[in-house]
Amino acid sequence: MFLSTFSDISVAAWTMAATAAFLMGVSKAGLKGMSIFNVTLMALAFGSRASTGLFIPLLIVGDIFAVVYYNRHTQWKYIIKFLPWMILGILVGVLIGKDLPEREFKWGMVVVIFISLGMLIWWDRRKSKKVPTHWLFSGSMGIFAGICTMIGNLAGAFTNIFFLAMRLPKNEFVGTAAWLFFITNLFKLPFHVFVWKTISVDSLLVNLRLLPAIGAGLILGVFLVKKINEKNYKRFILIVTAIGAVAILFR
Repeated sequence: MFLSTFSDISVAAWTMAATAAFLMGVSKAGLKGMSIFNVTLMALAFGSRASTGLFIPLLIVGDIFAVVYYNRHTQWKYIIKFLPWMILGILVGVLIGKDLPEREFKWGMVVVIFISLGMLIWWDRRKSKKVPTHWLFSGSMGIFAGICTMIGNLAGAFTNIFFLAMRLPKNEFVGTAAWLFFITNLFKLPFHVFVWKTISVDSLLVNLRLLPAIGAGLILGVFLVKKINEKNYKRFILIVTAIGAVAILFR
């Protein structure tokens, strides 16, 4: 599948993929809120199912940087509380997505994108900042995060809400999320290789060509994380991502 998928990549596809990798680097460096946009761009460039596997090695590269840079801020008690539920959700996602045809997978990915958008908008607009901390809350957020991260690499909306509910300061938020995603992306890796078969030699070669873009994003992200308020661009990202999700359907 990947031999034909990646053998003839257009300039437009490379541009979208490089932009996605660059923004992923910025996000992994601590400037959160761009993951939905990255996923949409990569899906437009390479197709819905193929893009999920293509993303994993790049995500792991970004995770390694984030883990090293923010490790001292990690709060392991929250990872231990959230991780088992997220692992369960990933296993559910593996079963759901394994035999889905490309068309249905594409629809599933778009649904996940809009669910994630809805969760972020709901959190942004809600008046009360009190969030339940019962195990049912962490369990439901974890399972949804696991399913979404397996099908579309889109766990951010649910993990963000969970960590915000725990009232984590910015650095602890980023450091804890870095380890959580590093562990879960490593856990997802063999499923993409052996079950979904969305990672191949060709896809890894594409990853190698995108490394400079993610590296540039990481460098810029470290600089910007202390300078930029996310509220200034969040609305733009939500609007453009919604348009991109619709564009995936007509790709």
